[in-house]
Amino acid sequence: MLCFLRGMAFVPFLLVTWSSAAFIISYVVAVLSGHVNPFLPYISDTGTTPPESGIFGFMINFSAFLGAATMYTRYKIVQKQNQTCYFSTPVFNLVSLVLGLVGCFGMGIVANFQELAVPVVHDGGALLAFVCGVVYTLLQSIISYKSCPQWNSLSTCHIRMVISAVSCAAVIPMIVCASLISITKLEWNPREKSVTLRISTEINGDI
Repeated sequence: MLCFLRGMAFVPFLLVTWSSAAFIISYVVAVLSGHVNPFLPYISDTGTTPPESGIFGFMINFSAFLGAATMYTRYKIVQKQNQTCYFSTPVFNLVSLVLGLVGCFGMGIVANFQELAVPVVHDGGALLAFVCGVVYTLLQSIISYKSCPQWNSLSTCHIRMVISAVSCAAVIPMIVCASLISITKLEWNPREKSVTLRISTEINGDI
């Protein structure tokens, strides 16, 4: 198992690189095709219309797989560390893994159900991905503090907690703003009242 975990060291880097490429490529194709406004479109807007929808769906599906692989690897690492030097109940680590995998499942839903075709399913998947993802990062930050100083430095714990706090602070207004608007089109008039809410939702979602 330890040899397996050493071989998985590249997965988190690949996850970040691949996911960033997915958003950038689908955005560029959508803008060049004239399907979205270049200024702060929803991430989902850039994966709604062909050909970018195919690119978005394929790449985000693979991102969900990489995310699940990363979380499982982290779970096994924490499990091994906890067996070596007990610092937390194993259930805490397992709950974190389950929530993370549910978030990855939500990513898969977002990738396969476009926002204009099946908005309820798409929004449900996005809610799973964001909320479970934020709770996962928060739980992992707590685990980091529990395993300090044996397995983590205090500065690493602080950095993880700051990221978790920012994520929590961003996801709440994102959900509130998203619930106040109805996404039924890709083209928006700057004079519409819902545009401000839409932009707020997108900014918080990106964070």
